[in-house]
Amino acid sequence: MTADGFLEVENVTKRFGGFQALSSVSLHVRQGERFGLIGPNGSGKTTLINCISGTLRNDAGRIVFEGHDLTAVPAHRRTRLGIARSFQIPKPFASMTVRDNLTIPLEYAARAHGVDATEQARAILRLMGLEAKAHAAAATLTQIEMRKLELGRAMAAKPKLLVADEAMAGLSSAEVDDILDILFQLNARGITIIMIEHIMRAVMRFCERIAVLDAGEKIAEGGPEAILANAAVERAYLGQ
Repeated sequence: MTADGFLEVENVTKRFGGFQALSSVSLHVRQGERFGLIGPNGSGKTTLINCISGTLRNDAGRIVFEGHDLTAVPAHRRTRLGIARSFQIPKPFASMTVRDNLTIPLEYAARAHGVDATEQARAILRLMGLEAKAHAAAATLTQIEMRKLELGRAMAAKPKLLVADEAMAGLSSAEVDDILDILFQLNARGITIIMIEHIMRAVMRFCERIAVLDAGEKIAEGGPEAILANAAVERAYLGQ
């Protein structure tokens, strides 16, 4: 374990029948860091994040968060410890208002952390730029507004670690910059962020360190410039 000890992934392996989705993957994420997790489709990124968040159990290895071994810890308790994620495909309660979509997880946070759910909802709506949409049905939101609501729902859990899973997929260049601005603001407030993303300019602009997966194995880790210059990463993406 490193001296920081914020998030440690140690030799994590996950199999689905005869298919090995992850093979002894190790990485560490420092507190307050902007960390990238990239790789071609099918490389194991989502499987690794599911193991970290608790929606999947790893078959070998261990995951430690702030000194807590998460091996036997269910997903809801990991959320209470401070791990939250946004999902690649937002699934809000479509008939409910934007504010009410936030109120549900905030009521849970109010019990766990003693926060004022109403005031927290207002603060998240302001941060996400959704104040004008507070009383609109979630089903009426545009794609970028849906992405912002998904990030807001993750923030309602008051996380220490936020996993942003393709939060910019399908967005225009200007909309990508809008989401990046929100993520920078969250990080400036002390939230550690793991970004999973295929938009490379966003990854290179946002992330301080990046780990690259391919076929369930970590093939590279380092700063943006080192990753761009890595021949194994180029082969993984270009198939050469």
